[in-house]
Amino acid sequence: MAAKSAIEVFLRKGVDDKTSQKLVEGGYTFTKVARASDKVKRDLEKLLGEKKLKQLLEAVKSKERMPRKKKEKPLKKPEFAKKQLPVKVPERTPMEVRLFKILDKSSRVLPHAVVSEIASRLEGVDIPDKLLEKMIDLTIERFETHVVDPNESVGIIAAQSIGEPGTQMTMRTFHYAGVAEMNVTLGLPRLIEIVDARRVPSTPIMEIHLEDAAQDDLEKVREIASNIERTDLIDIADVDTDINTMEVIVKLDRKKMERKNITPEEVLRKLNKAKGVKGLAEMRDANIVIRCDEPSYKKLQRISEDTKLCPIKGVEGIQRAVIRRVGGHFVIYTEGSNLEKVLEIAHVDKKRTSTNSILEIYEALGVEAARNAIINEASRTLEEQGLTVDIRHIMLVSDLMTSDGDVKAIGRHGISGRKSSVLARAAFEITSTHLLRAGITGEVDTLEGVVENIIVGQPVTVGTGAVNLVWAPGGKAEGEK
Repeated sequence: MAAKSAIEVFLRKGVDDKTSQKLVEGGYTFTKVARASDKVKRDLEKLLGEKKLKQLLEAVKSKERMPRKKKEKPLKKPEFAKKQLPVKVPERTPMEVRLFKILDKSSRVLPHAVVSEIASRLEGVDIPDKLLEKMIDLTIERFETHVVDPNESVGIIAAQSIGEPGTQMTMRTFHYAGVAEMNVTLGLPRLIEIVDARRVPSTPIMEIHLEDAAQDDLEKVREIASNIERTDLIDIADVDTDINTMEVIVKLDRKKMERKNITPEEVLRKLNKAKGVKGLAEMRDANIVIRCDEPSYKKLQRISEDTKLCPIKGVEGIQRAVIRRVGGHFVIYTEGSNLEKVLEIAHVDKKRTSTNSILEIYEALGVEAARNAIINEASRTLEEQGLTVDIRHIMLVSDLMTSDGDVKAIGRHGISGRKSSVLARAAFEITSTHLLRAGITGEVDTLEGVVENIIVGQPVTVGTGAVNLVWAPGGKAEGEK
């Protein structure tokens, strides 16, 4: 029985029946053959022959066994504490409930924002339902006159409505906050910056509002402004180079330091942390001395330059801060922008503080805030030039720029360059490149948009062009010949 099972082991491994029997009769087991030493192999060669031995060793070649996996204990089901989800939409007010009930009765619809606007104006006023119904009828009538017609080419109309007044805009700068040195770009260059989604505007500016506790206290406002405005060492000291002793001498201006609320110890600490000057500064009498650690005039000159530009105080990116009284309260205007860092400063009103850098708003507050910033900046730029553009055209542009959760430019690197239509992309810029690439990759244009249909000379699928009229003649009525 044992011999039979030993033969079966060899057979399962692909060894022929005759060879298996010979091996078992010769007292060889599968394990003995698989782990055969040179002496055993010589004996097997005498028994089977060289060719059969080679076939046998190929058949019984054992694969390395993988280590057994330890059985993992099943994980315990995590127990989560029940947390209340944040309320994104506030509960309806009693007036909103009444208005929605009236709408439901008559099976009519108004957007939630319109109903909320009406309710906020009527809150606390006792109005009978009949009068409310009349108001809703009038609202729906007005609302329907403002709704866009089906198949209207809103994109083309928005582009024309913004582009045509854009040609009337002057290319000028404006002296901001009553200070000659602080300018802000306006007009056409500013509008181009907005739709190009430039990372850094040509004249970045912040309008920093303060909390109620600080906005009327001039001393407090000055302190906050000095904390925001970047101060380099050269602004509060004179820097001299002594070639004889190979040292840089910093002569501190005490009056300027008092005005900026900076101490000599703070300056020394900042210098010893600064790049290129690290650990070389020390106090000597009333001055700070920075020794050169190498006998090199070039190194001494470099230390002098690094010392002058060493930042002592303030927010990076903000070169200047100006205080101005607006509407009875003090507001800080800055040349340069760094929204994220400014919002961290104490007594800064996070709700009203703003910047003209849309990308900074996107990074600090998110895409919805960036969308509102595009609308506000574009409409303000047009209004300053005395041009009137319906805000819905600007809203359409801002929605398109922020629709996928990122701020995209309107150009070949943004929206126009990502259109699905080959001809629409080619009509905008770099025509030959788009057509060549589309030809190589075998792109198909379905001719659904305005631009591509105009190019090929067929009716555009908007307005009346989007409707097909079909006349089907009826069959003859009974009794007609």
